[in-house]
Amino acid sequence: MTYTYYDYLDLAPGASPARIEAAYAAVLERFQYGVTEAGQDMSGLVRLIHAAYEVLSSPELRMSYDAALALEAAQADAELKQALDARPAAGTIRLVQDVPAALRSVIPPLAA
Repeated sequence: MTYTYYDYLDLAPGASPARIEAAYAAVLERFQYGVTEAGQDMSGLVRLIHAAYEVLSSPELRMSYDAALALEAAQADAELKQALDARPAAGTIRLVQDVPAALRSVIPPLAA
């Protein structure tokens, strides 16, 4: 699964600058600036949170980041559409549910 900067700050993509600021503070507080209750080092995640805030709090960086996300989404949609529209190759048609051979041998006597 791929996370976006919006995910790291627990934000919707259309969030206002004030909401970004509040979410950044809340997320840092939740992670206690890099250490969890169990004492695990979360510095890698905190660095991602700082990077997310840096990009999303700058209008220019955010605009280019959103454009890159939109491009990725469009490419993924096109790839999915192509896969769904492709006709299966001859001989590869299969039933919705392939019944295991052991079950196929038991069903006819029960159905009779």
